[in-house]
Amino acid sequence: MLLRRLFAAVLAPLAVLAAVASPAHAEVVKTGHIEVELVSQEAAAVPGSTVFVALRQKIQPHWHTYWRNPGDAGDATKIVWTLPAGWTAGDIVWPTPERVRVGPLQDYAYSGEVLLPVPITVPASAKPGQTVTLQAAAAFLVCEEICVPEDAVVTLSLPVVAGPAKPDPKWGETVGKVLAAAPKPAGLKATWKKDGETLKLSVTGAALKGADFADAYFFPYSGKAIDHAAPQAIERGAEGLTLSLTAGFDFGPEATEAPTELSGVLALKGGSYEITATPGETPAGSVGLGSLPAAGAGSTGGSQAPGGGDAAASGLAGGLPVALLFAFLGGLILNLMPCVFPVLSMKAASLAAHAHDAGKTRAQGLAFLAGVVATFIALAGLLIAVRAGGEAVGWGFQLQSPAVVAVLALLMLLVALNLSGVFEVGAAVQGAAGGVSAGSGLAGAFLTGALAVIVAAPCTAPFMAGALGFALTQPPAFALLVFLALAFGFAAPFVILAFAPGLLKKLPRPGAWMDVLKHALAFPMYGAAAWLVWVFSQQAGGVALALLLAAAVLVAFAAWAYGLGETRRFAGKTPLVAFGFALVGLAGGVALTVGALKAPVPAAGPQTAEVAGPGLVAEPWSPERVAALQAEGKVVMVDFTADWCVTCKVNEKTALAGPRLADAFKAQNAVLLKADWTKRDATIAAALAEHGRAGVPLYLVYPKGAGAPVILPQLLTEGLVIEAVEKAAEG
Repeated sequence: MLLRRLFAAVLAPLAVLAAVASPAHAEVVKTGHIEVELVSQEAAAVPGSTVFVALRQKIQPHWHTYWRNPGDAGDATKIVWTLPAGWTAGDIVWPTPERVRVGPLQDYAYSGEVLLPVPITVPASAKPGQTVTLQAAAAFLVCEEICVPEDAVVTLSLPVVAGPAKPDPKWGETVGKVLAAAPKPAGLKATWKKDGETLKLSVTGAALKGADFADAYFFPYSGKAIDHAAPQAIERGAEGLTLSLTAGFDFGPEATEAPTELSGVLALKGGSYEITATPGETPAGSVGLGSLPAAGAGSTGGSQAPGGGDAAASGLAGGLPVALLFAFLGGLILNLMPCVFPVLSMKAASLAAHAHDAGKTRAQGLAFLAGVVATFIALAGLLIAVRAGGEAVGWGFQLQSPAVVAVLALLMLLVALNLSGVFEVGAAVQGAAGGVSAGSGLAGAFLTGALAVIVAAPCTAPFMAGALGFALTQPPAFALLVFLALAFGFAAPFVILAFAPGLLKKLPRPGAWMDVLKHALAFPMYGAAAWLVWVFSQQAGGVALALLLAAAVLVAFAAWAYGLGETRRFAGKTPLVAFGFALVGLAGGVALTVGALKAPVPAAGPQTAEVAGPGLVAEPWSPERVAALQAEGKVVMVDFTADWCVTCKVNEKTALAGPRLADAFKAQNAVLLKADWTKRDATIAAALAEHGRAGVPLYLVYPKGAGAPVILPQLLTEGLVIEAVEKAAEG
């Protein structure tokens, strides 16, 4: 009853908090063979942020424009920007091109509709309320059997708002999908070497395990690196592949054109990756499992999801049966993770209330199970759908949304106030055994299970991480089975206890002690509310924090007034005045929460090193920084974390904060890098997926020089970390 009415009273009004900004506006220009316009991912610009504005080309059938390296002929699209003072444009984010054969020539091109996104940096000095005009002078070479140079000047009117900006209703999702599908670094190791007149390009890495190499192709950034028209033979290995390329430069002893590195895009059916290959020997694992037909020079590239069912894609041996077992065990252990501790208060109160009524206790256990299963499956289905749409999100993604965090913080506060006796929803706890209807009790148990999952989701327990990583590489039906096993494991302790009357009868009979227990169990919920408010402050900034705290005060006032009305202790026997005050307080809390979500978010400055413990400093993580530090002969530990991950914070305060660890890092020439996933970050999401993970925490220790990292457990000890660093230093 408690949670059902709280959800109705609080979650429903707060579910419509987002304000819709005025959409961006642009005109379409026709150049002859192309329709051109500027489209934006965001409906408005926020001072200090980055917006992605794409040059959209709708190309006449049978004609094409060109990639950054056009191949044997052609010319890449060029854009010259005219922007307001202080606004700057970055480089084009080039989608993976098609291969177009024109006689003996091989070109890299686009046909149909293509969007070329460009990051536009909005200065912090931009004034909310104004509308700015972005102008792009674009030049294309558009070809069929003949080539025609065409150009256009296109503009986009973009409003400036205080924030947060919403996706453009027409183009936001499309631009987001283009960005998500664009080639990105994935920590792959690439080398090339001369083999006769052939270049052997070898690529290995976790992202390639289980991938489909049937149509693999390398698109070089340099127009002179390879013979584009020559076929690319494919050799498959356990950890990657080797492509045989025909060099486009001289191999002779006096050659001056031989490159020191070979950069470009490795395109596979399951995705495309940016790679930079350096001269070196073919690594073990890139060849040896057989050859595939060469990628024909006349074929055209394309992308499709890899076939489902290969457990190697996530590095989990044993496939679905092992994943189901790991998911169940991970769900069991999840009950012991710090994320779940606050919700244990609600479980304990429910057990105490029904301990001596076997029928109701069993019904409560089954209702709790239903709530856990329904919420796990709902979150999993949403996660799978969002990822299928191209978004780089992982488990716990809901707490990357300030709106969700704000709602949960206020809900936790209301639950805590209820446990403290400020207000009651339905019968008091001490009368629950005889006075609560079966329906209301079951609804409360169901919603307790739902809330437990929502709060527990940011954590990943041992066994659970590998199972989730496997699930997100599988077809939806297999993935949902894994999440179902996780739900059963998470709910099992409570359900088993509900069906163990011998254990429950050891609790004292209902009495005054239950009120004391109930009030004591409120404090973990206050702690959970405070933690969520802190997470919100990290996401939304100081102004938003102040507004949310004011909203919390009004919501608490509303709960107190409701409590007076419910017990008829206000205005005689008429509770309507008290209920009126409660409604006004709740409305004020909702309004302030809306204001908090619309408050301007401070511009994110450059990431700087931060103190991780006495004498230990954590640097910002990037794949390039890992590679550079390894090349310098340093051991590298990467901490994938988030402010909303309680387990991460516990590890940081215990295992990663001691002076012994700092001394060990100094002695072993080790460096700590921090990858902060508090807000959505596609690069971090890709790195997690590369190691078979869907959420944080994740701890990697890279050996000095080169080599794959060791993955540490989710729960750390200082000694375990020191031992891993020392082993990595030994190579």
